[in-house]
Amino acid sequence: MRLSQYFFTTLREDPADAEIASHRLMIRAGLIRKAAAGIYTYMPLGQRAVMKVSQIVREEMERAGALEVGLPIVQPAELWFRTGRWYAYGPEMWRLNDRHGRQYALGPTHEEIITDLVAGEVKSWRQLPFTLFQIQLKYRDEVRPRFGVMRAREFLMKDAYSFDRDPEGMEASYWTMYHAYQRIFARVGLTFGAVEADSGAIGGSHTHEFMAYADYGEASLVVCPACGYAANVERATSSPRFQSLYPGEGEAPLTRIPTPGVRTIDDLVAFSGVPKDHTAKILFYEVTFAVPEGERTELVAALVRGDAELNEVKLLNALPGALRATLASREAVLSATGAPFGSAGPVGLRGVYRILADEEIARGKNFAVGANEEDWHYLNANMGRDFTADAVVDLRLVGAGDRCPKCGEALQARRGIEVGQVFQLGTLYSEKLGAYFLDQDGQQKPIWMGCYGIGVTRTVAAAIEQSHDEKGIIWPYSIAPYHAIVVPLHNEDPSLMATAEGIYREMGRLGVEVLLDDRDERAGVKFSDADLMGFPLRVTVGERSLREGQVEIFHRHTGQVEKVPVEKAASHAAEIVKRELEKLSRRADEEVLPEGARLAADERA
Repeated sequence: MRLSQYFFTTLREDPADAEIASHRLMIRAGLIRKAAAGIYTYMPLGQRAVMKVSQIVREEMERAGALEVGLPIVQPAELWFRTGRWYAYGPEMWRLNDRHGRQYALGPTHEEIITDLVAGEVKSWRQLPFTLFQIQLKYRDEVRPRFGVMRAREFLMKDAYSFDRDPEGMEASYWTMYHAYQRIFARVGLTFGAVEADSGAIGGSHTHEFMAYADYGEASLVVCPACGYAANVERATSSPRFQSLYPGEGEAPLTRIPTPGVRTIDDLVAFSGVPKDHTAKILFYEVTFAVPEGERTELVAALVRGDAELNEVKLLNALPGALRATLASREAVLSATGAPFGSAGPVGLRGVYRILADEEIARGKNFAVGANEEDWHYLNANMGRDFTADAVVDLRLVGAGDRCPKCGEALQARRGIEVGQVFQLGTLYSEKLGAYFLDQDGQQKPIWMGCYGIGVTRTVAAAIEQSHDEKGIIWPYSIAPYHAIVVPLHNEDPSLMATAEGIYREMGRLGVEVLLDDRDERAGVKFSDADLMGFPLRVTVGERSLREGQVEIFHRHTGQVEKVPVEKAASHAAEIVKRELEKLSRRADEEVLPEGARLAADERA
């Protein structure tokens, strides 16, 4: 393809609304254009990268035995009512009515529709197991679309669903997909790891997220360099800190003290001299629950140690039917408990739907807490003696320095971009949607399911986020829109142009995906555009090197420049492309270490 005939525009300045490198570079390099908030048009270069990722995904899904289907984007609400997710999914799901007033969902995911399909087709154990997948646009009305295609309202996703006879089969399918994902992200060229995660609105018993590691990353992670434990902080646990903080400490008498002007934990520590780890704070949330008639909101209290942060995902998971939680207003807390912020506490607390206490509160001793009266606090409050809770659960947000729950070593913090997630669903959807089969004994049983998602367009952005410099994108060979670009420096020189044309045609004949920059532009403009668009190889045909019978091959990844005889330029470029693609394939064939083990190996190296 000749660049003079290509549909593209590059920009010299960063777009004003671009916050991260991938967003900035995808717009500047002419990969995408904004149509509306969180909705983008993919230009020819961008579409080629998306299709490259899609093809890798498709090949690895088929390698793993999955069959491709095409499911409708518009889904009847009745299926979502049957699973209870019509309300539970929340405002992110686009809902619409047809001309007859019938309700539909604009598919954010496809568990309902595919389970309903299988329920109508599968009758016998002989039809199981199998896995179906599709690559299709998804729609989620993000409250704050940002970071370009990273957090978009319309995006391309691969979703797959496995159907098995029993939990052992589901487990086998889960790990088959897990390893297929390792191969996919290795072939794409990402630096990635799989971490334990929360299942969120999808549900299920067990899940891993695949994270592309990057300085920018919406996800906060913790990893153990010793044993390989890795988890999203939404899910992460740690060894309890209280085991080493209160050895042999007995329960002291409950004491009520005046605390004028004390409004925060730091105020309480400064005023009373009590160590921060011997304080406890109570947080109030207005929690919305799903009920048959729609939604109901209740006030919930959560108690954690004063030096800890509360994990709101863990809070929601501890409340059956909870959809979302927001911090309660000062007025709501005062109305329900009679105490203002800063003075509320668990002793004698009334007026809340439920009280949840973190495990450290249940096992710790002698906490300073609010006394539910302005400017008063209690010292030496102990759970069981002085106050109770409706449930004791892990509520604490784990961070760097906390101890690994498996081996006790200090955890490290990382950031990541979620590019894929795998779930064990069990019979969560099959029982609700009637997906049963008759086993060998003629007994009716529910199908065991798993589901597996990859953000295709997000993977493109993650690759750019991981691999770029101040000049532009640095594409992995496997997903580069084109492997190479041939750049003649002087279009007015017939001999020079003829040489460039010959190399261009020969590279194409040898299987290299190549562009010819035949535009009437200065050399600096051509070089800047080639760097910005990130082509792995640039073959420069100039007068000086041509007099020596050579051309220059520039390697975008390393900055290395090779001088190669004209007659060998095309074949040499083809060999480089072949070698680099094979290198990524070999990486996919090798065992991918758990992230913590990889970190340990890197440190040893």
